[in-house]
Amino acid sequence: MIAREGYPFILVGLVLTVLLILLATRGNSLWLFCLSAILGLLTLFVTFFFRDPDRSFALEPGLLVSPADGRVIKVEQLASHPFIGGPAAKISIFLSVFDVHVNRVPASGVVNYVAYNAGEFFVAYADKASEKNEQTEIGMTTGSGEKILFKQIAGYIARRIVCRLKEGDTVTGGQRFGMIRFGSRAELFVPASAMVLVKAGERVLGGETPLARLATKTQPLGNSAEAGTYDH
Repeated sequence: MIAREGYPFILVGLVLTVLLILLATRGNSLWLFCLSAILGLLTLFVTFFFRDPDRSFALEPGLLVSPADGRVIKVEQLASHPFIGGPAAKISIFLSVFDVHVNRVPASGVVNYVAYNAGEFFVAYADKASEKNEQTEIGMTTGSGEKILFKQIAGYIARRIVCRLKEGDTVTGGQRFGMIRFGSRAELFVPASAMVLVKAGERVLGGETPLARLATKTQPLGNSAEAGTYDH
């Protein structure tokens, strides 16, 4: 499956590749053949970049799944977070150009606010990217009543954040909600009482890998959910 944001890029690449092949054939031009081959390979990479695989996971009370594919680069404790309303844990994930860039909601609940913040374009794995880079942050209340926040952060190459969530939306854990193009960073903020299930250096999959478990006594939501069945 291909993310819908990728279709314009793929279509343009295919059209230009075919056009160059036709021109190269008509003019018997070696350099045009080479150019068409390069453009064709680039189009294949863009198709690979915009892949959007289905993901499945078990819906458990208080379980938070990763909002993105990538590598955990930092897990840190914060003295306070304004949306969480107290001490919090922050999990940072770096997405390389080879990772799936479709983003997913960490838990079921209601979106409280969505804020876009214009900023810089430092490399996404740098600490300063967390605060200074262009980003969208989404605050929500989970079904168990806990507040969590997650961010889409642009990187040095990524210059386009897509977020389809809005205030008041009811969402399901694992649901696709947007993407960041061409290398980026995602972060999840949870109450300090939550049990973090990953550590720096681990690889995670969006909508599938559990990142944390909230301290909750809510009854189970159900047996399972197929993350790939939600709108994207």
